[in-house]
Amino acid sequence: MRSYGQYCGLARAVEVVGDRWNLLIVRELLLAPARYRDLLEGLPGIATNLLADRLRDLEASGVIERRLTGEGSVVEYALTPWGAELREPIEGLIRWSTPLMSRGPAEGDAFRPGWLALALPALLNARVELRRAVTIGLEIEAEFFQLRGTRSGFEVGRHDGRELDAGIRADPGCLLGLAAGALTPDEARALQLIEIDGDESVVDTVFGG
Repeated sequence: MRSYGQYCGLARAVEVVGDRWNLLIVRELLLAPARYRDLLEGLPGIATNLLADRLRDLEASGVIERRLTGEGSVVEYALTPWGAELREPIEGLIRWSTPLMSRGPAEGDAFRPGWLALALPALLNARVELRRAVTIGLEIEAEFFQLRGTRSGFEVGRHDGRELDAGIRADPGCLLGLAAGALTPDEARALQLIEIDGDESVVDTVFGG
């Protein structure tokens, strides 16, 4: 592992997660544990040997772990409890990137619905406080996620089968605008950018801010 030779918390942290692709691997695992081929698919542009190297380094550092799935000998990668604590700094970076994201995608940029799903709690946690727990289903380009909000904040993941208060179908730009507070639910409805199933007041509470 590369060392900066500095007794500094930031230097130590960058030694572990600062190499190219490391934080993006963590991003993928913040949504759910994943198999090697799922990570390869979720990280367009990474070479298979480089992914193997990065996984090995992150495992050696205690950020991720390998474990067997319920299917027997199939291995998946998951964040350790310490690795999962990277959620907070990653959400901070996502919020910091808002002016960059507002410029729109560059030509040839890849996009995965999970990347947007992970950004939603980062943006909502900075500006929305709830008085009760709510669960909203999100359909983003035919992929389904679950946004769960409580008094302690928001989190997102794959739908675990629990009952939903509401469901949303919208394109990525609309959802990003709603989460960032640049677009209200009323405006999205008026422009026909969003379809809502269930309790619309829940959507207004969460995304109306």
